[in-house]
Parts: sequence; structure tokens; C-alpha cells
Amino acid sequence: MNDLDNKVILTVAPTGAWPSKGDTPHIPLQPEEIAEEIYDCWQAGASIAHIHVRDDDDKSSMDFDKFTETVELIRATDCDIVLNLTTSGQLGLKDEDRMKHIIALKPELASYDCGSMNWAHSTVFENSPRFLEKLGMAMQDNNIKPEIEIFDAGMVYNALYYLKKGILKAPLHFQFVLGAPGGMTATVENLMFLKTLIPADSTWGALGIGRGHLPIMYTTLALGGHVRVGMEDNIYYSKGVLAKSNVDFVERTKRIAAEIDKEIATPDEAREILSLSN
Repeated sequence: MNDLDNKVILTVAPTGAWPSKGDTPHIPLQPEEIAEEIYDCWQAGASIAHIHVRDDDDKSSMDFDKFTETVELIRATDCDIVLNLTTSGQLGLKDEDRMKHIIALKPELASYDCGSMNWAHSTVFENSPRFLEKLGMAMQDNNIKPEIEIFDAGMVYNALYYLKKGILKAPLHFQFVLGAPGGMTATVENLMFLKTLIPADSTWGALGIGRGHLPIMYTTLALGGHVRVGMEDNIYYSKGVLAKSNVDFVERTKRIAAEIDKEIATPDEAREILSLSN
């Protein structure tokens, strides 16, 4: 058995685009508190940090300066966590405004949401073919690996099309996002179905939003996938009990993994598993 076969990549997504201080006072929203939270999660064992930023009013944003400040604060420490920047932190932006921060900051990973959907049945989460082709090539040019976020089965087929076209390059890395309003629900059956669609040489992880968090985590670990936790997806540690920090989720995931004889990958082990070359 390969030394990495028993390793689980643990991504922490501490902020997201939607939860507010009104939902939970513990969520980090501005650069200093995001960077501090990521540092604490790294010390607790997290492999990757998936980063969103907010504007000065704590609203969802793709503000270039906020990304720059957050990333520079993290890089100024001894933290070697893998950085994964969102390209989908705000609706209705021009293509270039969704990409310029990754071109400038060159994270090792960035999100690649592989299709459009009706978000919460009220607005369109748009990821047009034009944008996906631009984004895929920009990532190749800047040595950034796409984290292909999948909200519905059709998005897997989009990814396979872009792989064939050369917009994406193998081996692909998928993140199954289950339970988003307008996407596939967070069920074990849906996760198992999605896993059957991806190429054999792919890596993959999954998450369940809200109450789907733990069932999808347990299933993902049982199927040999990687996991994502954090207040972007779920603010409750247990029913009716808010998590006091994202570290709570990291620590619990480590304990769950250990119970089935798995270990959380270090950042460098995550780099090796994902074939990152930065």
C-alpha cells in the first residue's frame, strides 16, 4: 500500500459567501480574522484553506485588495497550508473580476464551478462556457490546479468535455458540493452516483451543507475520498449548538478519521496527492 493511501486531505472553508455575524458571531469575515482562523486550523491539522472574502460591510465580495491582504497575512507566517481561492464569491461580476486575484496571487488551487444553476430558486449562479474556457486556460497559464466543484451530475459531464477539449488537464480533482439550494441534495445515494461518473485517475472530495454535513463526511471517508468542513457550509457543531470556531470542525474530523484508521494529510502530503507542482 502506498504511504499516502491512508491519508485524507482536510479542507477548511472558514467564511463562505453567505453566513453573517447575525447567524453566528464566531464566523471570521475580515482579512485579519480569516488569516488568524486559518492559522489556527492549520495548527490543528487542516491541509487546505478554501478562502472567500467579504467587503467592509461583511457582504459577499471578490474584492481584490481583500484577497491580497488575506493571502499576504497567511504567507507572512510559518503556515504552509495549501491555499485554495474561490472564483465565485459574488454574483454578477465580469469574467476578469473573478480571475484577476488568482492570476496575481497564484494560489496552488482555485475553485472551478463547472456549470450554472438556479441558486435557491431565486437567482442564477452563472458559470458560462465562455467563462469556464477563460478560467481553465488562465489556471493552466499560472500553474493553478482547478478544484472542480460539482453541484449536479451534468457538471461532471461538463468537466469531461473540457478535459477532452484541453481546457482542463488530467488528473482532475473534483469537489462534490451536496445540499446547495438548487443543486443535488445531500444524500448518500447521490454521492455514490457522482463518484461513478469521474475518471479513475481523479482525486475527489465531498461536503454536505447544513444537516448533510456529517452523513456526507462519513460516507466520503468510507469511500476513500477527501473532506471539507467549515462555516461556509455549516455553522452548527450539533443540533442547535453553534461551533465556536472552525477549529472545532477540524478537531472532530481528525477524531472521526482516526476511528477508521485514517490520518489527515499534511499540506505537503496533500500537494503530493493532488499532483501540485508549485
